[in-house]
Amino acid sequence: MSWKDNTRKVTPYVPGEQPKAGDVVKLNTNENPYPPAPGVADALRKLADDYAIMRKYPDTNATSLVDALSEFYNVPSDNIFVGVGSDDVLAMSFLTFFDSDRPVLFPDITYSFYEVWAETFRIPYKTVALKDDFTIDIKDYEQLNGGVVIANPNAPTSICLDIDSVEKIISSNKDSVVIIDEAYIDFGGVSALPLIDKYDNLLVVQTFSKSRSMAGARIGVAFGSPDIIASLKAVKFSINSYTMSHDSIRIGAAAASLNDRSYFTETVDRIINTRTEATRRLTEMGFEVLESSTNFLFAKHKTHKAVDIFNGLRDQNIYVRYFDKPRINDHLRITIGTPEEMDKLYSALEEILNR
Repeated sequence: MSWKDNTRKVTPYVPGEQPKAGDVVKLNTNENPYPPAPGVADALRKLADDYAIMRKYPDTNATSLVDALSEFYNVPSDNIFVGVGSDDVLAMSFLTFFDSDRPVLFPDITYSFYEVWAETFRIPYKTVALKDDFTIDIKDYEQLNGGVVIANPNAPTSICLDIDSVEKIISSNKDSVVIIDEAYIDFGGVSALPLIDKYDNLLVVQTFSKSRSMAGARIGVAFGSPDIIASLKAVKFSINSYTMSHDSIRIGAAAASLNDRSYFTETVDRIINTRTEATRRLTEMGFEVLESSTNFLFAKHKTHKAVDIFNGLRDQNIYVRYFDKPRINDHLRITIGTPEEMDKLYSALEEILNR
């Protein structure tokens, strides 16, 4: 017997390509094309003035960040959990709440990390097929389960489920924890956050990576009942209490982002406006574009193969996302960039489609 026989084997999550060249248009990982709020930079500069703080352990409860979140969302602090990006929050949630012999349910086309976490933690799961138009049939989630995970808006499809349907899924599964992953909620749709006061089995997860332009800072947050948050903290602190960097680095920067509401609204509106224009332009070029509530579009061309368009764009240093998977291998996921970046995309697409 070898040590390899006792090693856990998992097919890992595959992130979008991170090109090394400088002269690229990067529209493949749903990053925000605009910088974070100006106050974020000010918070980070404090690190240079007080670098000695790095020798001390950070506040395990990330109190300053939780207080800022509490004020911004008008939610008590004991309803809030923070982690190193929403991936950390979600992974901890899988580990905490999905300890049943019944399968966890999530769509067959959604954030592919869900399947990875289920396999890593040896959690039974069942993928539920989206309808032909990539929407969710809420009746599919009225079966026995050990938990439910819904990305809303969904990725990579960009489609948002209305809040009444979200609540029906939650209310139909009161014996299971229902996780609503709202990574893209600021770009469209209605958040399920107010429902945490009504349902103690609900966990709403959000991130600073998309609408707040802080993907590199790795800041995620979950909202839920005091009991559900206490359970998360118990598991987290049993593994690693010090996952968030010190106030002067990650926590202070996040709080600064929350404090600048006008900048947040302005950048989100710019992305939404560019998304509207991108939908129009792509449609004119012969693409079928799903209605998006995110900072990306999910589209397929009527006559050209997605993989050919993907490779043609890549040859011109323009990166979008292609998924070589059943049901979606004829689609491309295109992050909304700046108007200048999108103009380069349109020009490249016209050249590729007219060859």
